[in-house]
Amino acid sequence: MTKAEVVSEVAKATGIEKVTVQTVVESFMESVKGSLVKNEPVYLRGFGSFIIKHRAQKAARNITKKTTMTIPAHNIPAFKPAKVFVSAVKEQK
Repeated sequence: MTKAEVVSEVAKATGIEKVTVQTVVESFMESVKGSLVKNEPVYLRGFGSFIIKHRAQKAARNITKKTTMTIPAHNIPAFKPAKVFVSAVKEQK
């Protein structure tokens, strides 16, 4: 599902204009992004958490060139779904 499809679904479900819904969705994404940049997790009860995961420095190998390189430590954004969310997806077949 794309962002445009999400906007259409929310507009249809709520009766709000697509332009307004698109503004809200984009504002939500900017808020989440801004919080994660400040290293603050975002918790949405019943849905999940947007968190920062720290990856330690590690060695990687390029097998075609037979060289070893070091990948520096870094942070990456991640999403951890809530238990209710995970169980709802598991029930679907």
